[in-house]
Amino acid sequence: MTVRPYFSSSAKVWDDISWVYGIEEAGYPGWEIVADGNYRFEQPENLKKIKEVLASTGLKATVHAPYGDLNLATLNDPIWRESIRQVEVCIAGAGELTDRVTIHPGYLSPAGKLLPGKVWDLQKEALRRIGKCAVEHGVLACLENMISHKEFLCRDVGELMGMAGGIEGIGLTFDFGHANTVGKVPEFLAQVGSANHIHIHDNHGVLDEHLMLGAGTIDWKSVGKGVAARYNGVAAIEGRSVEEAKKSLAVFKEYFV
Repeated sequence: MTVRPYFSSSAKVWDDISWVYGIEEAGYPGWEIVADGNYRFEQPENLKKIKEVLASTGLKATVHAPYGDLNLATLNDPIWRESIRQVEVCIAGAGELTDRVTIHPGYLSPAGKLLPGKVWDLQKEALRRIGKCAVEHGVLACLENMISHKEFLCRDVGELMGMAGGIEGIGLTFDFGHANTVGKVPEFLAQVGSANHIHIHDNHGVLDEHLMLGAGTIDWKSVGKGVAARYNGVAAIEGRSVEEAKKSLAVFKEYFV
């Protein structure tokens, strides 16, 4: 199995794109583009700049779809439709760059808590629509497990796999930092052969801190060994700066082999 490290930073979405050159200089073969802020694909000039940077480097790409203020499981129909639309726009743009896009599931709003069955149905229908769009653009839209906030869907590996299962165009992103906030790293590691994409970052088991690898409580020796044995693909290291990216890459090279 071969695990390839890419770097991603949601902290940089409003920065000038020149920071991306530091990813290649740090030794990464790829960049996971967080398609928000200055990198939203709805603006053609953003996509043009991204393509120019990729063409002028050796970087490959994956994409993380926008998620702020969106909810694929809301009972509010206009917001539900707009949430789907924004993800689909991202997928259409991503199809020109990659075959992997990570998407967030929705969450239980105050109204949604009263109708959890309806919320589940809405999330499934959103995935069916997004999956159809993904197939049309040659992309696999990978549903990601979420952090410890009880309102979020898909905090458990079984729920994540059950939500995405059987829907064409939909795959799975296993986020081990998120899994650590719910104390379920071993459960996700046991199923990592089912993952189509991976995110790795560190924390202390409570908050989604997005620390560099080795700065929190995750046992990267165990995770790295388990991932390398059963997973073939990209592991996007999520961090806050290129300097942290360099330190995370050193940990990655030690354990994910």
